[in-house]
Amino acid sequence: MKIQGHPWRTIWPVQDTSVVGVVVQSAVEIIDQTRLPHEFVVLRLDTVHSVVQAIKTMQVRGAPLIGAAAAYGMALAASHEASDAALRNAGELLVASRPTAVNLRWAVERMLALLQPLSVADRRAAAWREAAAICDEDVALNQAIGKHGAALIEPVHTQHNRRPVNILTHCNAGWLATVDWGTALSPIYTAFDAGIPIHVWVDETRPRNQGASLTAWELGQHGVPHTVITDNAGGHLMQHGEVDMVIVGADRVTASGDVCNKIGTYLKALAAFDNRVPFYAAVPSPTIDWDMQDGLSEISIEQRSADEVAWIQGRTADGEIVSVNVLPDDSLAANPAFDVTPARLVTGIITERGVCRPDMLRSLFP
Repeated sequence: MKIQGHPWRTIWPVQDTSVVGVVVQSAVEIIDQTRLPHEFVVLRLDTVHSVVQAIKTMQVRGAPLIGAAAAYGMALAASHEASDAALRNAGELLVASRPTAVNLRWAVERMLALLQPLSVADRRAAAWREAAAICDEDVALNQAIGKHGAALIEPVHTQHNRRPVNILTHCNAGWLATVDWGTALSPIYTAFDAGIPIHVWVDETRPRNQGASLTAWELGQHGVPHTVITDNAGGHLMQHGEVDMVIVGADRVTASGDVCNKIGTYLKALAAFDNRVPFYAAVPSPTIDWDMQDGLSEISIEQRSADEVAWIQGRTADGEIVSVNVLPDDSLAANPAFDVTPARLVTGIITERGVCRPDMLRSLFP
């Protein structure tokens, strides 16, 4: 995708030249998403600990991107100490940084499965190659999701006398949440690039405002018409026929089709179900947890800091970036980061292999 007309990914390796003139990969760079939309900052990560910190503080966020960052975290670990014990320790640190997103553990386990049979001397180069492969695969998966999802959007455009298709999304599941293209926004970009007029309702997504800060920013960079709304406005818009479909991403999907996503997704699914608005989750296969069946009882919901509820960052009229506290001094705040939408409320799941009912995931991945 593009920023001011130039193509970018969200994470990429940095090549340095050693003292003997050999080009080696020694770090990765990311777009610091905590600084968007008001500042565009590139951050260099050169240790597994810096990757863990970037994941914890949501400088990188979104399940697919967290998985890619974890893969590069393992490559950085292998560059410093490639013993079995060091790699296992690095993997444990990365997995503990964000417990809900299944892609993180998937990427760490894939890296360990590749590296452990190799000699210590061969592990560094292999780790960097595999991390790059994981990133390239993520891009391909998301492009395929875009193709299958766009096929759902085009008939709506035709059925409604070729007016713009109104799509509501929650949180950020665009290219900033992946290596490129995105999950929930990939069908939107694909359809928009094919000439289908689209308008996106963007949930602000409190408490971290990923919708207002990130989704709106990247849609604007791509030229997609959009309107930011409060989190509680979606049901009203659906009641009045102003939403044609809802497309969200996911941090984990169970084998039975329960969808775990940013807090507030469940309420949107309830409103969509009540108003007969199709509700889709766009999910690359590494986000599917085949070992889980019941999302409500089995998925561990991350409880994040109350400060995220109390403090909001924004830009003042004179351009200064400030944080302000919106709570009384003696008020407590709770901050569950995710909720689970039961499969019965989900119209379909969009994957790289096609679209299916949530209870039919196994038919696409036998």
